[in-house]
Amino acid sequence: MPIFTQAVRAPEFPADLTWLNSKRKLSMKKLKGYVVLLDFWTYCCINCIHVLPDLKSIEEKFKGKPVVVIGAHSPKFENEIVLDHLQSAIERYEITHPVIADNNHDIWNAYAVNAWPTMILIDPEGYVREQVSGEGQRGHLENEIEILLKEGEVEGTLADKPLRLELKKKKSKQTLSFPGKIEFDQKGDTLFISDSNHNRILICDYKSPAQVKIKNIIKGNFNHPQGIYPLGNNLYVCDTDNHLLKKVDLKTKKVSTIAGTGIQAPFGQPISGKALEIALSSPWDIDYFDKFFYIAMAGSHQIWRYGFENNVMELFAGNGYEGLVDNHWSDAELAQPSGLSIYGNDIYFTDSESSSLRKINIDEEKVATLIGKGLFTFGHKDGPFNKALLQHPLGVFANSKFLYIADTYNNAIRVVNLKTKDIETLVGREKGTDICMIGDKKCEQLALYEPNDIVAKNDLLFIADTNNHLIRVFDPRTEILDDLKIK
Repeated sequence: MPIFTQAVRAPEFPADLTWLNSKRKLSMKKLKGYVVLLDFWTYCCINCIHVLPDLKSIEEKFKGKPVVVIGAHSPKFENEIVLDHLQSAIERYEITHPVIADNNHDIWNAYAVNAWPTMILIDPEGYVREQVSGEGQRGHLENEIEILLKEGEVEGTLADKPLRLELKKKKSKQTLSFPGKIEFDQKGDTLFISDSNHNRILICDYKSPAQVKIKNIIKGNFNHPQGIYPLGNNLYVCDTDNHLLKKVDLKTKKVSTIAGTGIQAPFGQPISGKALEIALSSPWDIDYFDKFFYIAMAGSHQIWRYGFENNVMELFAGNGYEGLVDNHWSDAELAQPSGLSIYGNDIYFTDSESSSLRKINIDEEKVATLIGKGLFTFGHKDGPFNKALLQHPLGVFANSKFLYIADTYNNAIRVVNLKTKDIETLVGREKGTDICMIGDKKCEQLALYEPNDIVAKNDLLFIADTNNHLIRVFDPRTEILDDLKIK
């Protein structure tokens, strides 16, 4: 039942705020007669991402009725304030309802919100009737909407017809759509790309940056796949939004599920079991070491591992609480790990919500933070580890020389020297422009736009330039950034 014991008038939306995904501005006055579901979110947040399918389901269930879903985007990160970036997020997450850019948290404060995501229900007369936070609220919200619709019908306060919303639609004809992760096979002549918003994996013949040809397209009922790893005659895929780990037989092209139930894992589930009986939560990246696959489980703020010889999925690090706490694997707190790379006995991973680079020594099973200070400390600063700052990094690659980081919300590629314990920017973006920065020099190429992954091969860096829908190649020797031509 509603949590409010007395009527509270819903605050009006400030008239000067920008609306996206809608051809007109909305107001509480215009929404009189409608049940309004107001979702407070920020596009970096995995919990907010998990709520989006619930909102879409509610939109479908109450289609044709006086029910309106509105997203109030109250950003956490500086990068999320830029309207073009928010528009890209709307497209990436395939959001079908209007979104208001609450950049200064005006609406957030007016409704006394203190957590992402928070959902608020407003009745047809404009009064707040319900406020809930966190995931897993769909059933409850549907029941409350039904109650408000019945009340409105009895009281005669409902609008005669559903609100007509004309959404802004953008069609894309690019080969790639928000590519998430990239990987080469051991020989280096096959490039794999998770073409995330096309829900497919591209297998490409690679001879040089000028000679890349699509050999096979694997669809396999993927839902926004991310991490990929080739091993032997198989390709292992993090089927992120299906909450599954899948295997592609590279000879037959057959796709099979090897871990997960297809249902998002609840908090506090068993920490070990048969792989097909353990639920996963937004697996985002994957790497292999000594008969185990290690998986960045972004949705549960943990790292898991899969033993394909015994077909067991088990928790490896993280207690499930979101934070930046170093400790033994079982007590450490992680924050949406999204990139993972293994070199030697060390797992390096980017913990995106704490804007950090972290490490686990597989033998010691202890989590250590190299760069990062907490959930709300971020920026773009080179230098020693203890002074350096990142902003929501999603990708990392380790080799014998360096670590390379896709510093996503800084639109940059950073290089980490583990010996000197410092970090510097290789490729950046001049703030407020589309001009890329290499060192202190401007270049004419298109700037990186929220890159999600990076792989080093033969002294070249291959970058998943996600929001530009491209794979880019950077040569540190010549300082040339170019597009990978995929045919």
